[in-house]
Amino acid sequence: MNELTNPPTQTAKQNIFDFTLEELGIALESAGFQKFRAKQIYHWLYVCYEEKFDAMNNLPKDLKAYLNQNFTTQKVRITKKEQSKDGSVKYLFATDDNLTYESVFLKMKEDKWTICLSSQIGCKVGCSFCLTAKGGFVRNLSAGEIVYQALAIKKDQEIPSNKAINIVYMGMGEPLDNLTNVTQCIHILSELNGLSISVRRQTISTSGIAPKIKKLGALNLGVQLAISLHAVSDDLRTKLMPINKAYNIQSIIDEVAAFPIDSRKRVMFEYLVIDELNDGLDSAKKLIALLNKIKAKVNLIYFNPYENSPYKRPKQEKVEAFREFLLKKGLLCTIRESKGLDISAACGQLREREINQKG
Repeated sequence: MNELTNPPTQTAKQNIFDFTLEELGIALESAGFQKFRAKQIYHWLYVCYEEKFDAMNNLPKDLKAYLNQNFTTQKVRITKKEQSKDGSVKYLFATDDNLTYESVFLKMKEDKWTICLSSQIGCKVGCSFCLTAKGGFVRNLSAGEIVYQALAIKKDQEIPSNKAINIVYMGMGEPLDNLTNVTQCIHILSELNGLSISVRRQTISTSGIAPKIKKLGALNLGVQLAISLHAVSDDLRTKLMPINKAYNIQSIIDEVAAFPIDSRKRVMFEYLVIDELNDGLDSAKKLIALLNKIKAKVNLIYFNPYENSPYKRPKQEKVEAFREFLLKKGLLCTIRESKGLDISAACGQLREREINQKG
């Protein structure tokens, strides 16, 4: 069933999670309220995890009435979640126009958490290994629809507001195809009076839209950059990622080399390892040459198989040999620990299954 067959719900109320602190203050001032009230509201929303305006007991009655009349916290809701035995949780969110998208909560170590956020419903990029691409592109998420993923998951996991989390924009969708709303989300998440997630803890993972990498760099947001590379030759990368026809590997490398990055950080190159396709040492040698002049870190990722996928999960020994070769040549490399293999691990899998069940 195509999700677009469901008619959108019409509402005049604005999603309060779309607003930066400054924007909310301006809105309140224009309605005759004091600007400092925005900080109080932000504190209730992002520190106390309170989503009912009437429960914000230090706000005057007329302000509560104004908020209830003009804003809502109910544009998005958690509709389903699956928990893995390894502690990771996949969340399915539903919007008020009857669309769904996913987020993933990853428990890395004690008191160390990462949340993978979606930026779009569906995706335009069309990577052959990605289940999200199978359903096509539906629409961009608003800033508030992106923000709410982090807030709702932190609340659901009972993570105290003063505990830091890491954010990675690498769920469903291409973040740079929704750069305006992703940028707005970064500002909201990093607000000291709110969730206070430092920009250094936020990473944008892109399939490599070269002009938009340049545009992101010009914004100088201070976020970290990750490139979904996955291949060392244009022929193979184009097969895996058709976007490579427009922005080949060298064009991406050129923009990454010019990208402003914290001197203490490295640009992450995500490399999805697929059995008998890109897991050989010949690929490792070419990767060394490709990243020779970039302060880089390579993150090897096991391909997570899904039903009817043309690709297979690589053998552990080959992935480990790939890593060891890179390390011996002086290229920092890690293997991302596979999470959620006992649940809908592949990106888009939970959403796809829910759609098929409803259809």
